[in-house]
Amino acid sequence: MNFATELEHFGDRIALVSDQGEKLSYTELAALSDSIFTSNSAPVAPALVAIECDNSLVKIAAYLGALRAGIPALLVDGKLDVSLKEALYSHYGITYICLGHHWLVRPEVKSIDVHPDVALLLSTSGSTGSQKLVKLSNQNLHSNAVSIAEYLGITADERPITVLPIHYSYGLSVINSHLVVGATLLVTGEPVTSKHFWCFFKEHAATSFSGVPATYKMLKQLRFERMDLPSLTHFTQAGGRLSPDLVEWFNHYAVNTGRRFFVMYGQTEATARISFVPFELLGEKKSSIGIAIPGGVLSLIDEAGNVIDNSHVKGELCYCGENVMMGYATDIYSLSEPDTQNGFLATGDLAWRDEDGYYFIAGRLKRFIKVFGNRIGLDEVEAQLHSEGYDVVVTGEDDGLMIAVRSNCNLLDLKTSIAQRYHFHPSAIHLFKVDDFPLSSAGKVRYADLLEQLKLQK
Repeated sequence: MNFATELEHFGDRIALVSDQGEKLSYTELAALSDSIFTSNSAPVAPALVAIECDNSLVKIAAYLGALRAGIPALLVDGKLDVSLKEALYSHYGITYICLGHHWLVRPEVKSIDVHPDVALLLSTSGSTGSQKLVKLSNQNLHSNAVSIAEYLGITADERPITVLPIHYSYGLSVINSHLVVGATLLVTGEPVTSKHFWCFFKEHAATSFSGVPATYKMLKQLRFERMDLPSLTHFTQAGGRLSPDLVEWFNHYAVNTGRRFFVMYGQTEATARISFVPFELLGEKKSSIGIAIPGGVLSLIDEAGNVIDNSHVKGELCYCGENVMMGYATDIYSLSEPDTQNGFLATGDLAWRDEDGYYFIAGRLKRFIKVFGNRIGLDEVEAQLHSEGYDVVVTGEDDGLMIAVRSNCNLLDLKTSIAQRYHFHPSAIHLFKVDDFPLSSAGKVRYADLLEQLKLQK
């Protein structure tokens, strides 16, 4: 059982409204979802399918249809570079690709055995087309949706507007956590800089929105505090660290206007959400990622593998909960493996805890950053550039990809190519000509030293 199989329970309540004027009740959404997987060209279980996503009613229906049909699905950014999509499909032998109301059928190249508990596959770095996938079960999806609905106080009267793409775990969690309670989703792919977005927001009296740090930076520039939004009750932030100054600014706005602002932390490996800061405490915990979501447990582990009980001692942030993934898929063989996580996730983030039990991120142990809310695997970008003949080292920090280039090449052309391939705004890409890379005595790149050098040149 999962929330997707219970859609009919909400009957004639409106489930989805698009900015094109389309509306679907929960009964109609269930029927559309099923029809996509019962058409003549549709796959049958246990086939693995890909859904090329955008923020539209039919793509949400396709996602739900896969869950209802028991067919594992990989959600892919529909705007991903064609060569990256094709490489991903070939790597996993995907035959069926959902384009909405119809299917694209590729020549089958591999026989695929997928574990029966695998319901959904999400890329660890959707913008780069990473072939390392997160395997999620129905239990993962359902438990996280219920938990989010609980701590945000989501009811059937909510009308959230979509800001984030549905192939992104945070964006998908907004869909799931509202469908599980029978709310109405306002679906648009327009950015917050678009007048159409705000017209749609006001026309249908949106009650909430969710954004990544880049969203909130833009909203402040747009003079968000001057907007007339009487229907807005709350807004949430995750997808990377929001600066304490912006947390304070938006919290001040929320307090003064009687609204709720939630700062949260999560990872795709935990379906989406791991922790949150209760809105009433955000003023005094503005740098914190908060406490574990309902049903989850946070802890800190030292280098020896021991649990850290004391406050203000750094260790790796770990999480336990029903929303923790089954494991990673790196090839077709790992798709058939059972749950290897047993509800436990080592996040790869270095953190500490204060006397009140609130957690604070101190840094990252793994090589990934978030660019406009999208997690980017630095090793994957580096490997792709190496394969094209570039002598580079890739590093960076949130919203800033930094690339040291030793090749004799046109930096502007390289920057344009990277921006087009990964759909980054050029302002997030910084290239530096260098004579040599800092190396350890073992000949390994000293990434931390390089990052500090490049930051001084930035």
